[in-house]
Amino acid sequence: QVRLAESGGGSVQIGESLTLSCVASHTAENTHCMAWFRQVPGKEREGLASISRFGVAYTGDSANGRFAISRDNAKMTLQMNNLQPEDSAMYYCAAKGYSVPCRLNEEEYKTWGQGTQVTVSS
Repeated sequence: QVRLAESGGGSVQIGESLTLSCVASHTAENTHCMAWFRQVPGKEREGLASISRFGVAYTGDSANGRFAISRDNAKMTLQMNNLQPEDSAMYYCAAKGYSVPCRLNEEEYKTWGQGTQVTVSS
C-alpha cells in the first residue's frame, strides 16, 4: 500500500512563501494523479492543484494564481507565494489512479497523507 508523507508546513507572516513536499513510498498505478488539498476546521476540504506522473498540472481556483505544483516521480511539491491569513489550514497530499485530466474531486482520491499545518499571521 502506498503511503504519502507531507512536510514543509510551518508558521509564516503575511506575504512570505512556503514550499510543501509530499513523498510517496513508491509509485504505482494508484499514484498516477497526485494532488494537494487543504482544510480549515469546520469547513470542507478544498482542492488546490493536481499533477499527473507525466507532469500535466491543473491548478484550481482556490490556488488563486499564487500556488504552483510540480512533481518528480514520487515527490510532489507545492510552492506557495504571497501567503495570506486565509491560507492558514491543514494541507494534505493525496493520490489516485489514472484519469485524464487529474481532477480535483476529493472522493476520487483513495490515498492520503497525514497533513502538514500552515499558519499565516500578521
